[in-house]
Amino acid sequence: METVTPRYTVTPRYVVDEHQQPTDVVLTIAEWRRVLEELQELEDIRAYDEAKAEGGDTTSLEQVAKDLRSRRQP
Repeated sequence: METVTPRYTVTPRYVVDEHQQPTDVVLTIAEWRRVLEELQELEDIRAYDEAKAEGGDTTSLEQVAKDLRSRRQP
C-alpha cells in the first residue's frame, strides 16, 4: 500500500482522566474544519468507488449539464 503524505498537520491536545487515560481530544477550529473537509472528501471517494463497482451505464458531466439546461428551458 502506498504511503500518503498529509497535506497538513494536526496538533491534538489530549484531555486525560484521573488515571491519565485519554478521554477527549482538543483541536483548534481551523484543524477541526480541515478534519471535516477530509472526512467529506473521503465520503465522496467512497461513494464514487461504490458507484463505479456497481458498473452500469455512465453519463459524462457535460451530458448531465446539457440535460439539466434543457429541462430548465420552457
